[in-house]
Amino acid sequence: MSIEHDMNMTIRLSRREAIRCGLYGAAGLLLADHLNIPAYAEAPQPSKLIKPRAKSVIQLWMWGGPSHLDTFDPKPGAGADFCGPFNAPAKTNVDGILINELMPELAKIANKYSIIRGMTHGNNGHETAAYLVQTGNKGGDGLVHPGLGAIVSLYKGYDAGYKGLIPPYVVMTQLLGRFSEAGFLGAKAQPFATGGDPNAQRFLVEGVIADGITDQRQRDRRELMHKLDTLGAHMPGSAQMASFQQCDEAAYDLILGDAGKVFDLSTEKPEVRDMYGHTTFGQSCLMARRLVERGVPFVSINHGGWDTHKENFPVMRRKLPELDKAMSALLKDLSDRGLLDSTVVWWGGEFGRTPRVMMEEPWNGGRSHWGSVFSSVVAGGGFQGGHLVGESNATGEEVKSRPVYPSDVVRSICELMGIDPDATLTTPQGQAVAIAPSTWSDVKPGGRLSEIMPG
Repeated sequence: MSIEHDMNMTIRLSRREAIRCGLYGAAGLLLADHLNIPAYAEAPQPSKLIKPRAKSVIQLWMWGGPSHLDTFDPKPGAGADFCGPFNAPAKTNVDGILINELMPELAKIANKYSIIRGMTHGNNGHETAAYLVQTGNKGGDGLVHPGLGAIVSLYKGYDAGYKGLIPPYVVMTQLLGRFSEAGFLGAKAQPFATGGDPNAQRFLVEGVIADGITDQRQRDRRELMHKLDTLGAHMPGSAQMASFQQCDEAAYDLILGDAGKVFDLSTEKPEVRDMYGHTTFGQSCLMARRLVERGVPFVSINHGGWDTHKENFPVMRRKLPELDKAMSALLKDLSDRGLLDSTVVWWGGEFGRTPRVMMEEPWNGGRSHWGSVFSSVVAGGGFQGGHLVGESNATGEEVKSRPVYPSDVVRSICELMGIDPDATLTTPQGQAVAIAPSTWSDVKPGGRLSEIMPG
């Protein structure tokens, strides 16, 4: 392919594309059309106007599936075969709500969040269950549906007036995994995965902050690149070169300007960082607060380690205090800054874990996958706190009342974000499909989370 051919290509550079250019390389933008990269879908017109209550969503994704009995639905009365050593749950500041005893800080602020104890989908596979929870769709229709983050990015991103240099859908630190978050919306609806570790001395954000490269060295590199640029001098007035230069400026504004400084956690007060906990998850929660403070519509934290087939309880003794410290700090910090009312916080994983503990070898007190009933937690953005939605039975093995399906949660969050849950998305083949179904083929969903949402 000749340079002349490249430069004669029609380039239509938007702010979104400039950022993609900065994160993935300027040359990639010039070749995007030629390489047939799928287009970013335009946000469809809503079928009805819904006043948004929330501006952003922070998803706390517990990859692997946290045990509902060991977190937000304790069952001390079921006996040791079910609750293991966790037989003294913590009373919260809301009468009648108990949670695991290793989460005392969350117990103090139960009025800020509500627990959905009737979650169900009946699927016990990591990939398929994650797909169900993230998209609200059961699958089987020949399509890969987009996850909620991609939908929010579509409706609240650049085509909807978002002006930030930071992409509208950010995942820390790795993609949620095992399926395409963007689905049929295409590659440009994929989230930006930061990589790195926000708890490290320097948070090395992919494409923005490089290991061993100081800001001054970045400036020196840019200056040298411009000195070596002879092509631009021979193309005065070129629209293509102007687009390239715009891309260059946007990329370096993200790397060296104010936008990129959001990733520098050293600017936070030490006591704030201490409040969240010096762990990858804790500092990721702090990072999420900083991002929504900058107006990023959707931030997801992919926090693994919950697939506890073996020795579940020693793992919980490590994981639960970490979760308690970080999640409680996030909710309190958002509240203190006046951000909780406009930010949905959504905690959960792809399923729960077997209520009956597997004491035998080789599990040694492990728990397996359990999609029949599990728990999720929602807070902020219009969700009321201090409530229970749904109920599991005495042993936590099945839903006793008010089943809640993944589509109910996805549709409810969409509504709070001002996105019509009954709107349709158009596939590349021109097929109109629902954002998330209002019915689940063989079951009738519980519907909108009306118990904890504005009337």
